[in-house]
Amino acid sequence: MPKYKAILLLAFLFSFSCDFDPSEPDQGKLDHIVYAPTFVSAPAVPGYPQMEIPEDNPLTEEGIQLGKKLFFDPILSRDSSLACAGCHKPELSFTDGLATSKGVDGLNGKRSAMSLIDIGFQKNGLFWDGRSNTLEQQALLPIEDVLEMHFTWPGAIERIKKHDTYPADIRKAFGIVHIDSISKYLITKAIAQFERTLVSSGRAKYDLALTPGSGVFFTESELRGFDMYFDRSGGRLPDAECFHCHNSPLLASNDYFNNGIQKVTSLNDFEDPGRGKITGSLVENGQFRAPTLRNITLTAPYMHDGRFKTLTEVLEHYNSGGHPADNKNPFIRSLNLTASQKLDLIAFLHTLTDSSFVKNPAYKNPF
Repeated sequence: MPKYKAILLLAFLFSFSCDFDPSEPDQGKLDHIVYAPTFVSAPAVPGYPQMEIPEDNPLTEEGIQLGKKLFFDPILSRDSSLACAGCHKPELSFTDGLATSKGVDGLNGKRSAMSLIDIGFQKNGLFWDGRSNTLEQQALLPIEDVLEMHFTWPGAIERIKKHDTYPADIRKAFGIVHIDSISKYLITKAIAQFERTLVSSGRAKYDLALTPGSGVFFTESELRGFDMYFDRSGGRLPDAECFHCHNSPLLASNDYFNNGIQKVTSLNDFEDPGRGKITGSLVENGQFRAPTLRNITLTAPYMHDGRFKTLTEVLEHYNSGGHPADNKNPFIRSLNLTASQKLDLIAFLHTLTDSSFVKNPAYKNPF
C-alpha cells in the first residue's frame, strides 16, 4: 500500500475511534423505566355475555390509558388535525352526528361513523361490512385511509418515537426496551384496549325497567313500544320485527342484512355492495351490519350512509317494507303500523338512552 494511502486510512480509523464512545448511553433505551403493568378484568355488564379478550393483548391500566390518549390525540393523522375521537365523540355515543365523516383533506367518507358502545362484544367482523376481524386490525386502517387520516404508519411511528411521553407510556404498557420496538401493532393494541372499556352502564331506563326492585317502570306508551319491538303482546299489537336484527341484551347483531334501503333491479346493482364486496358472495351484496340500538337517539343520522335524519324516517322506511331485492331480509315487510304505534316505538327507543355512558369521565378527552 502506498505510504500516503496508509496515512489516510490511519487518520480515518483514528477519527472514527474518537467519535465512537462505547460508554455513551443509547438515547433510545427504555429499560430504566419500570415495567409493572396492572392487569384488569374484562368489563362486565349484568345480563351481557362475557367479553372475549385476546391472549396477546390483555387489558391493563397502562394499556387502557395509553389507548385513551392515542384515541383522542390527532398525532396519528397527516396534518395532526384529526383524532379517532374526531369521528367518534363520547357525547354522541362515539359517533359524530354526520351522514358521512370528513377526513383531513375535507373529503367525505363513504359511510357513517358507527357507535362504539359495547364494541368489544362484537365477534363477527367490524366496520359496516365486517372487513376487519378484531379491534386491533380495525384500528390499523383509518390512519392510511385517504378519506380519513391520510397518513402513513412509518410517519406516525416516527412522531410517536419523538414524543415527550409516548415512548415511556408504551414501555409501561407493553414492556419494550427500546424505542425502535414501537410499532403500529402496539399502537393499535392500546387503542383496542381502550375501546373494549366502552361498555353500557346498565343504567338506561330500558335496563332498569327490566330489573326487579329498581323502582323504574315503562310508561304505557313505552310498554306498548316494548311489546311491539319484541313481539310480546300476544297478538294485541302488531309485530314490529325489530328484535330479529337488534336483539337483547346488546340490541345489536353479529350478522349482516339487506334491509331494503337501496333500490336495485338485481344483486349486481348495489351502489355500495357492503358485505358482498368483502366475501365475494353475490347474495351478500347490499348487506350491512345491524348496529346496536343502544343510545340510538344520540346517533342520528341513520343507516350506513346516514340517509335518514330522524327515527321517524327510519320507522317510515320499515313500515313501508323497503325496496325489493332477492336477498332482502324476510322480516323487512309492510308492517301497517298506525301513527300512534310508531310514536310508541319511538318512545321505547328513547328508553335505550344511556346517559351514564356518555357522561362517564373515563371516556372523556384526557387533554
